[in-house]
Amino acid sequence: MLALRVEWLLTAATLTSLLLAWYVVARFGLVSDLFVPHPAAVWAAFTDILLDGYRGATLLRHLGDSLYRVVVGFLLAVVTAVPLGLAIGYSSKVQAVFDPIIEFYRPLPPLAYYTLLVIWLGIENESKIALLYFAAFPPLSVSAMAGVRGVASERIQGAQSLGASRWQVFRYVIFPSCLPDIFTGMRVSIGFTYTTLVAAEMVAATSGIGWMVLDASKFLRSDVIFMGNIVMGLTGIGLDRLIRTAEGRVVPWKGRA
Repeated sequence: MLALRVEWLLTAATLTSLLLAWYVVARFGLVSDLFVPHPAAVWAAFTDILLDGYRGATLLRHLGDSLYRVVVGFLLAVVTAVPLGLAIGYSSKVQAVFDPIIEFYRPLPPLAYYTLLVIWLGIENESKIALLYFAAFPPLSVSAMAGVRGVASERIQGAQSLGASRWQVFRYVIFPSCLPDIFTGMRVSIGFTYTTLVAAEMVAATSGIGWMVLDASKFLRSDVIFMGNIVMGLTGIGLDRLIRTAEGRVVPWKGRA
């Protein structure tokens, strides 16, 4: 309990120091407000956009549109990439078919193939969700594959010696053992998906938190840019916290061995 309290104090002290440094820089004009706006200006931009909106949509509408794209793309990746990653790790034949494809496109920058997605799927949400799906896919499949290959052979042999079938070995030994790696991959994946959001909203978007930040940059609205980045950062922390909470419920034994 004492260690946890100390950690909370250290976190609070770090955040307070950062906010204080920001205030001092802006208050005494150490840097032009074009580069570092005053915290009060950022707060004013937040309340103004929250109540009156930005370019015809409120902050909640922009954030809701972005989260819809992120969550749909991420969930689609989870239900396809995780089973495929498990299959790749479990079967050398499946690996021979799919692993080269994943390894080929995994290093590609999202913007490199986003134009193709726009041509194929149009400028609406479909192309944006597809881009986020492809961004979320590799970390999930790779983590699931690594989880399968990291299962101790003694566990598998022990189950087989008790008469477990191949499916039972997978269901009761391999899959539960992979869950910590899968959840780690989910945390990495949701972060990478969110960072790709701005790229997804660069083309023909009229809403979204990423689009709002990009649009504000055209008018040198540093207050809106700061506010949008803070909102994205806090939302990203929230998404990560949801995954960690789910991990704590599904994999309660992690870290206790």
